[in-house]
Amino acid sequence: MGTTDGTTGPAVGATGITGLTGITGLTGLAVRNLRSGRFQRSLALATAAGSVITAAEIYLEHDRAGFGNRVMWWPVWLGPVGAAAGVAGALSPRAAHTLLPVASAAITANGLQGTYLHVRGIAEKPGGWAMARYNVEMGPPLFAPLLMSLVGGMGLLAAVLRRESRDA
Repeated sequence: MGTTDGTTGPAVGATGITGLTGITGLTGLAVRNLRSGRFQRSLALATAAGSVITAAEIYLEHDRAGFGNRVMWWPVWLGPVGAAAGVAGALSPRAAHTLLPVASAAITANGLQGTYLHVRGIAEKPGGWAMARYNVEMGPPLFAPLLMSLVGGMGLLAAVLRRESRDA
């Protein structure tokens, strides 16, 4: 049995640990999958979710600017494309290696193009970069298009990772 000095008997906190076995088992599986490079489905779904959220935010911001340039519609149209490719990549290994990288490359390229256009937009404001402190705040958001590139980068990374196993 146990003694009062704690040298024998159940480990301290053992009752709490046994109740968490199911959770720690899932967490352990996720960690093993991640460490072995098996994260494709999860990252493909994150790409899909990120595409939808980013496209919605871009729509609101570009609508506020009145869609003054036709190119402002491109990231809005690429959002559903990225979402469809992300879901397809999560469901099908073939789509993860074909459709997802193509859509993600287009999203990444569009984010980089948007960064260039936003830099140019700040430069075209009165005072340009000489009044950077004001124009960066009042002009087009300088780093926002890089969020789009980040979502595309997640999809590109998902395309090269291995799929999760259920018993890693």
